[in-house]
Amino acid sequence: MQKVVLDVGNCGPDHAAIASAFQQWFHAEVLQADQWSDARALLLTRQIDLVLVNRKLDIDYSDGIEIIRAMKADPQFRAVPVMLVTNYAEHQQAAVAIGAEVGFGKLELRSPETKSRLERVLCASVAGGGS
Repeated sequence: MQKVVLDVGNCGPDHAAIASAFQQWFHAEVLQADQWSDARALLLTRQIDLVLVNRKLDIDYSDGIEIIRAMKADPQFRAVPVMLVTNYAEHQQAAVAIGAEVGFGKLELRSPETKSRLERVLCASVAGGGS
């Protein structure tokens, strides 16, 4: 079954780069959401294998950590793997502390380490969305 990844808060060019990598590596479908309300609607209607959240949402520059908090606080979405997209180690640590998987920065998107990390999450994931 094709994996489905939800990319939240990235601008068009960054989303295109992420989508390209996931399509090339995993033949995944990559959906895009601008903010939590959009992401939540997709999580309720689609089976999502991984959620990627930008550290600062492109639409309003709000904090992506808040989306991770909202997901992990909601029993419907708690089991869906989520990663923060940021180049800053301290923000990665903060995301992991609230339940996220170790994410990656845009500068390391195409690195072998990032591919390996994503492979572990996507191969282990059980689709958690949908109703």
